[in-house]
Amino acid sequence: MNLFTKYLLLASIFFIFSGFTEDDSWQVKVDKELLNTPTSTNKIEFIVLLKEQADVSGAKLLKTKEEKGEYVFTKLKATATQTQKGLINLLEKKDVIYKSFYLVNSLWVWGTIEDLEDLARLPEVEKITVNPHIQFEGPVSKGDNTTTAKKKALEWGITTTKADQVWALGYKGQGVVIGGQDTGYEWDHPALKGKYRGWNGSTANHNYNWHDAITTGNGGSCGLNSPFPCDDDRHGTHTMGTMVGDDGGANQIGMAPDAKWIGCRNMDEGNGTPATYIECFEWFLAPTDLNNLNPDPTKAPHVINNSWGCPLSEGCNPSNFSTMEIAVNNLKLAGVVVVVSAGNSGPDCGSIDDPSAIFESSFSVGATNVSDNIAGFSSRGLVTVDGSNRLKPDISAPGVDVRSCIPGGGYDSFSGTSMAGPHVVGMVALIISAYPTLAGNVDSIETIIKNSALHLTSNQDCGTVLGSSIPNAVYGYGRIDVLAAINSVALNVNDNNTTNQVLIYPNPSNGNFNLIMNGFKDDNTTVEIFDALGKTVVSRNLVITTNNFKQNFDYKLAKGVYFIKITNGKEVKTIHFVVQ
Repeated sequence: MNLFTKYLLLASIFFIFSGFTEDDSWQVKVDKELLNTPTSTNKIEFIVLLKEQADVSGAKLLKTKEEKGEYVFTKLKATATQTQKGLINLLEKKDVIYKSFYLVNSLWVWGTIEDLEDLARLPEVEKITVNPHIQFEGPVSKGDNTTTAKKKALEWGITTTKADQVWALGYKGQGVVIGGQDTGYEWDHPALKGKYRGWNGSTANHNYNWHDAITTGNGGSCGLNSPFPCDDDRHGTHTMGTMVGDDGGANQIGMAPDAKWIGCRNMDEGNGTPATYIECFEWFLAPTDLNNLNPDPTKAPHVINNSWGCPLSEGCNPSNFSTMEIAVNNLKLAGVVVVVSAGNSGPDCGSIDDPSAIFESSFSVGATNVSDNIAGFSSRGLVTVDGSNRLKPDISAPGVDVRSCIPGGGYDSFSGTSMAGPHVVGMVALIISAYPTLAGNVDSIETIIKNSALHLTSNQDCGTVLGSSIPNAVYGYGRIDVLAAINSVALNVNDNNTTNQVLIYPNPSNGNFNLIMNGFKDDNTTVEIFDALGKTVVSRNLVITTNNFKQNFDYKLAKGVYFIKITNGKEVKTIHFVVQ
């Protein structure tokens, strides 16, 4: 046997044992489930992920949310436009239904197995995955239906997290836009109508404020591609109520009642797909008009709520996790906080196993009850489904017997991590309304929330993470505390010099406080006090004769958050204080 014959024999053995010939090697790019389509004429849904994904990490170097959003949108759009040309030409020649995405460089396709094969053979295609229809986890229980507006006391989630005490300081979410993707929203509910960005008090404009990703299927009571916000379940309306709801009377149900909201429907009577979730994520990066044209990243929300999951049991699996993870990563880089409910599959460890709660860039939320105990249904970490052993949840929030609005003008109490996530979204809005310069700085906002939380421990150990540690796999860093978060924020300018230190006490105060400046010895130091809107309320020149200088300030300031700016010939330092 000569050398050439030996080579052919070895090559033949290799292909026999690998299960593929050179001609069918395209199949390694395709989910096995898709390959089991009975006939070539049957239509199937699938997602085509391209190899080239835009690198938008440069957004980290930009300062404002607007700059980040424009940069990420422009770069993602350019990459998709350039690399999808061949695929789109092929699909249009074959008259195949498709939808193009740029947030993740991919296409949703409704075609045959032959169409799939043609796409898989293209070198620019990375992989082709299923697009399963997923039934979301609804509330695990609900309280008594209170369809009339009789509630007078503030909801327990608002008072427990001390959101109402932040309202008293003047911060109720003003200037902040909240987004939600869910079963839809009853926009004209009395608790939501005045908070909808598309309502100016007399007329409604749904352009850039609403998007319906349900364009195929049943459509439920909303139909397909609804031109106005509509909820064919109750879930979405309930979650939005916890974020912003306030009917102007007895029903103050929302954490951030002065924030505005926009929405996207990602589920058809409770059934979503990875494609509808990605479509809503993409719309939040750059909202469009009702014709899905003229995307505008300047209209993106500051934070979005995701009270849904994509479970293994319904078809999401490690082969398609990455598609949705790219969407979350890019949205975060654009300066949007992505809040995700941890899931209702507790109490076992490792039960946080659904996208998007499992991802590093998601801010995942567990559920607590009125006694600050973790809810039995609340999913726990560590995340094992993707092999990462990532510690989740990040944080916990009220999620048991949460009263909020439902379609038809009524109110009801639900339980679930779906109810916990909206509390965190509302908290983000309150933080940004108090400190507008934090808008777009996702890492800082999440750190503030985690570090200011009421630290809670558990007797449940998960993997190598003890329940007694902070953070742990049950509560994360603990239950959110909005007032503590507001009081903990310190904005420092040119703060590399650790020798020069500033201390204010007491903080909070009634306007009478002491200012200690260590290392600021200078005969020309200016002390300025600004309110949260940047208006100067006090300006004084001080002669500092010692390195450890103390000065008393006693001013009749309105309640709120203020900033003291200290300037001398060497540096500038800015810190905050609170007047109660």
